[in-house]
Amino acid sequence: MPDSQPQQPPPSGSSRPTPGDDGKPSDAAGLLLCGARLTDGRIVDVRLGGGRIEAVGTTGSLTAYTARVDLAGHLLLPAPAEPHAHSDTALSADTDGPVSYEVPDVQRRATEAALLQLGHGATALRSHVRIGDVPGLGAMEAVLQARRSLRGLADLSVVAVPRLLTGVAGADGLAELRDALKMGASVVGGCPDLDPDPTGYVETVLEVAAEHGCAVDLHTDGDDPARLARLAAMAGGLRPGVTIGPCGGLARLPADAAGRVADRLAAAGVTVVCLPQGGCGGAERRDTAPVRLLRSAGVRVAAGSGALRDVGNPVGRGDPLEAAFLLASRFGLRPEDAYDAVCAESRAALGLPEVRVEAGFPAELLAVRGERLSGVLSLAYSRIVVHRGRVVARTSAVREYCDSAAAVALDLPRQGRTARGGGAGGGTGGTGGTGTS
Repeated sequence: MPDSQPQQPPPSGSSRPTPGDDGKPSDAAGLLLCGARLTDGRIVDVRLGGGRIEAVGTTGSLTAYTARVDLAGHLLLPAPAEPHAHSDTALSADTDGPVSYEVPDVQRRATEAALLQLGHGATALRSHVRIGDVPGLGAMEAVLQARRSLRGLADLSVVAVPRLLTGVAGADGLAELRDALKMGASVVGGCPDLDPDPTGYVETVLEVAAEHGCAVDLHTDGDDPARLARLAAMAGGLRPGVTIGPCGGLARLPADAAGRVADRLAAAGVTVVCLPQGGCGGAERRDTAPVRLLRSAGVRVAAGSGALRDVGNPVGRGDPLEAAFLLASRFGLRPEDAYDAVCAESRAALGLPEVRVEAGFPAELLAVRGERLSGVLSLAYSRIVVHRGRVVARTSAVREYCDSAAAVALDLPRQGRTARGGGAGGGTGGTGGTGTS
């Protein structure tokens, strides 16, 4: 399934269905999200239909469908996307012995990893999958099977990552890259830093991508400014576009050298995906790209998760809200800009249409218990995920404390048993304790 191409939303109020992969509308019944808070402070009802947002109105103003979800106490956001996953190696850190690349094992890990990230809120994911060497094309086959099994739950696009592409040794890699694209990979990728001829590697990738009309997504540490400048010169004007990451090496360059590289990347329209949660199998160092420098130069910067409990990061969570939290806490981005990096910028990097909580836009939404974005990035426990107009994942968490005079005197917030049916994310506060989710 190729990465979706950008498209304009239909006129406000339109209920034109969005077809799924089978060409049929993704949601015919409709859904009403009740009492959600938006980032501007408004409390609204949101009506979904045909995979899109049909209407946004004041609480109680919209026609109710049979299906209702109570979002009182939740902040409603456009759903984030995961621009840099490694489904073939995910969840393999605790494996006894060598990691298995048998198709059933990889498919199981890839599916479980995607569902974990879906539970965090990522309704679209881009996964880098190695081809050649030990995995051959088996890992690619397995992740493509996982993509098919996830249809209707999350959109998974796949990047083919050959090890070598130049010289005699690279001939097999080039043949396997073409085979992977025929199998269904939709993005051409790789690690030019590992090839004896990094420039030749990039040239080959760009040629294959242009031939097949594919996007490009390359792993590079970015510690060689001359190499990045050549990449930018070659990538300029390529459509659907070029993404690179994690580019942690840029943070180790002198500020003036990094600034010149950033200017060239911006002029070429190259997107940088940083990994604030740690490294990945395609990067030897764990530095994070200089996000503020890149943004000030006009580079689109998205944030991904990278390794999800594999050798690259055995404790990786794959949580886009954690990536946004780190961008805000470590790099000083405003919460709004940090969330854009995992949402709007990540969706744009994947070629997906923009999402706003407005009529006419895709119904790709994340509701998190909380009132403000800063609080959500700090403590984002209870979440409800909407993909193509239907709820596809729920996570509910309740924190409880024993009775205390201080809690009663201060009238601290608590969460008790929900009075209404159909509530989303409501838990039981137990007996007598103060609690919050």
